[in-house]
Amino acid sequence: METNSDTRSQNREILNKTIFSILFAISFAHLLNDLIQAIIPSVYPILKENYHLSFSQIGLITFAFQFSASILQPFVGYYTDKYPKPFSQVYGMLFSLSGIVCLSFASSFYWILFSVVLIGIGSSIFHPESARISNLASGGKRGLAQSIFQVGGNLGTALAPLLVAFIVVPNSQKYILFFVIAAFIALGIITKIAFWYRDHLILLNNKKGEFLNFHNLSKSKVKFAVAVLLILIFSKFFYSASLSTYYTFYVIDKFHLSIRQAQFHMFIYLIAYALGTILGGPLGDKFGRKYIIWFSVFGAAPFALLLPYATLFYTDVLMIVIGIIISSAFPAIIVYAQELLPKKLGMVSGLFYGFAFGMGALGSALLGILADHSSIGFVYKICSFLPLMGIICYFLPDLKKK
Repeated sequence: METNSDTRSQNREILNKTIFSILFAISFAHLLNDLIQAIIPSVYPILKENYHLSFSQIGLITFAFQFSASILQPFVGYYTDKYPKPFSQVYGMLFSLSGIVCLSFASSFYWILFSVVLIGIGSSIFHPESARISNLASGGKRGLAQSIFQVGGNLGTALAPLLVAFIVVPNSQKYILFFVIAAFIALGIITKIAFWYRDHLILLNNKKGEFLNFHNLSKSKVKFAVAVLLILIFSKFFYSASLSTYYTFYVIDKFHLSIRQAQFHMFIYLIAYALGTILGGPLGDKFGRKYIIWFSVFGAAPFALLLPYATLFYTDVLMIVIGIIISSAFPAIIVYAQELLPKKLGMVSGLFYGFAFGMGALGSALLGILADHSSIGFVYKICSFLPLMGIICYFLPDLKKK
């Protein structure tokens, strides 16, 4: 009897411990996954030049990638809530690996579309289960765990244009094949994580093991809060689409830079975006996620409004500030949503990652059409008003524990 009690006590101690080795491992896997994803917008100037693509076609490429990455995520999350699949990430990475190989040899617009869809499918499988793993390894420090997980992805996104500038731009499109190395490293890491995840599920007696944080909100208030979060995701990622997809074209057009120079300016923004992610989760743990979300989305508004009128130097300064502020929202939004629906971790993570990718896809497609019919500078003037939608954070209930 005492042995059973001791075993339960040991198990509880293990489950309540923050496992940093797993958090950093899944963060590094996220870095490699998003590095592969971010190759797509990083090679846009090369693809546009090689295949004489319009901005509308560039937008459609982003739409194809992000739509395939978004549409499956809620379904993957819903399914794995009921039937956890520790090795599903391995299958996802194999899709991404195939997409990289196809993209390096793509010789037409439609072949490019097929390649990015493969990478999108890989991403849709990777994110819901990875978010669950970071939660399981958090030891209850969900904001911190989500920030560690997110910063890996953002660093991968930041490194992509830099590596493309050094590896692909001076050579040819076929040098994209170099990035299969990242996919093979990721396969090794997520395979080891999968064994830990499998053993952790056994330890939990096949229960989900989330750290529940119950609230007293009615179902209608929970649905309303989720709707507000989705509107914020729309604002954030529609605006982010203008930065991630078209920023290199913007600085090339406005400041007459080369492709390689533009990639370095993109890197500055993406590094700032990664740094902001580190802050969002822990600050949400400490002060309440509602206030971090409010500051992150609405707080970027004045700087976004100034951006279209800045010189190159101040463009970099503003992009650093915008990147740090606006990126701190997503870890807080994800954890806030998980706390609203704590028994549906995978579905919530898949829904919000999927909706984020979907808004990025829609934004990229529509902004590409707008750029073709006006100018890339006009697109940035219009998009600068989007962060003002962050004012609706006022209607979010405060879930901070007393």
